[in-house]
Amino acid sequence: MKKYNSLTHILGLACACLILIGCETTQPGAATAPPPNSARLLVNRVANFGSDLSLVLSVDGKDVGSFTEGRNYSGYLTAGQHVIIARVNPNLTGAGPAQKTLNVKAGQTYSFTAGLSGGKMTLVRNQGQTVPTY
Repeated sequence: MKKYNSLTHILGLACACLILIGCETTQPGAATAPPPNSARLLVNRVANFGSDLSLVLSVDGKDVGSFTEGRNYSGYLTAGQHVIIARVNPNLTGAGPAQKTLNVKAGQTYSFTAGLSGGKMTLVRNQGQTVPTY
């Protein structure tokens, strides 16, 4: 009888945890409103970047993420000037970083593709991607 009660308590606790997890207010991947006076920045990691390498992305001197195979960056920038830097990690070949300076206008989308070419990082602007997002 004691084994049955212990098992019931454990299962009840597990169910309660699952219910609480399901009540999360922000679902992953859920659309959120962009911050006011902002623009969207998208940086795609090329498919042949390397499976053991990460793309490290910095905005205005702060790292915003490290992206492995199949992962990309999507975030928002305030209007004004920003410096975007892409680098590789680990940097076993001494590849130099790619850097772009953007004069961001609110309501626009800025899209780039990051990759390695000729022993250095590249950050190429995707054409047709400066369109209003809202």
